[in-house]
Amino acid sequence: MAVTATDVTQVRGRIDAVWRIESARLIAGLARMVRDVGVAEELAQDALVTALEKWPESGIPDNPGAWLMATAKNRAIDVLRRHKRIEHKHEELAHTTVPSDPTEALVDKLDDDVGDDLLRLVFTCCHPMLSSEARVALTLRMLCGLATDEIARAFLVPEPTIAQRIVRAKRTLADAGVPFEVPRGDDRAERLSSVLEVIYLVFNEGYAATAGDDWMRPALCEDALRLGRVLAGLAPGEAEVHGLVALMEIQASRTRARVGPGGEPILLLDQNRARWDHLLIRRGLVALDRAEALGATRGPYTLQAAIAACHGRARTADATDWVKIAALYLALVQILPSPVVELNRAVAVGMAFGPEAGLAIVDEIAGDPAMARYHLLPAVRADLLTRLGRTDEAKVELVRAASLTRNARERELLLARARG
Repeated sequence: MAVTATDVTQVRGRIDAVWRIESARLIAGLARMVRDVGVAEELAQDALVTALEKWPESGIPDNPGAWLMATAKNRAIDVLRRHKRIEHKHEELAHTTVPSDPTEALVDKLDDDVGDDLLRLVFTCCHPMLSSEARVALTLRMLCGLATDEIARAFLVPEPTIAQRIVRAKRTLADAGVPFEVPRGDDRAERLSSVLEVIYLVFNEGYAATAGDDWMRPALCEDALRLGRVLAGLAPGEAEVHGLVALMEIQASRTRARVGPGGEPILLLDQNRARWDHLLIRRGLVALDRAEALGATRGPYTLQAAIAACHGRARTADATDWVKIAALYLALVQILPSPVVELNRAVAVGMAFGPEAGLAIVDEIAGDPAMARYHLLPAVRADLLTRLGRTDEAKVELVRAASLTRNARERELLLARARG
């Protein structure tokens, strides 16, 4: 039977889904073989191209991940031989030599170590020697299977810019000889902090987009959550990993309630809490319990998760325990001093103890250079001024906040509030 264009399109759609699931495992296993993340990705991409050529005719194999791994491994052996390194690698590859039919190849050695391989890949992509932007781009490419154009669209950055970041990141790692390993000792804590930062940066860009026409990009939240859950499984004894997962689960529970029918933002206190995903809240609370049981003291992600939990447990906005939230923010600012954290504390203090108390905190940090173009400072100040009856001043602050934000939906919301 002839293969139709519709058949090809359907198969390619399924191949794309397989790639999203298998690419991280594939790259991780290959990176352990060739000790170069860039080369590993090229080998994985070669296997994907082969699948795109063959699967529309032959059909998708029963175990597509094993097929891709076997195909890529054959190519890896060719690369190693061509670079005259086959003697050095022969012993570790010999007992998993790929048979002529790759669909029958289940690379046992790689499967056995898949957890360790993925963890090594996470730490490599998030290496602190890379810029924050490079770490995010490399992580989305290597661990989430996103194409360059998808990453560019997600962050509203030109595709060539993203491609350059990825190429430079891989070259930097290769030139520096960064070992493909899970760091130990003091280095592990620093590297883990970098990993968590990258995952949360991805989540936050999905949860509240910094620019563009959309208030949220839920696909990025989903990618970050998936990464966080994988990391929690790979590093079950790390309290802050579970703290971050708890934070993301609880925040993600509000996704359906944060956007109106026309795509307009709906702020926390105005949300219909019946639309929150209570399964995600329960999962987040379980992860929070695990984080608190593992850590002698709460780290920054665990504290933020505890704050999110206060909102998640409140059936109505009026039932929110703002006094507890203010106390948690005070604990957070002591271990993570930042004007942004102080601004969030001002909101909680204003709700718990009155707008005058919150405004006093806002005015203390207003002169901080880091807040000069931070649109949420005038937005928060406007809320507090409104509650004090100082509506004319509040409108000025709302207009200023609108001029500073790069998100079109948020700008519309702020200007609508300024108009009253």
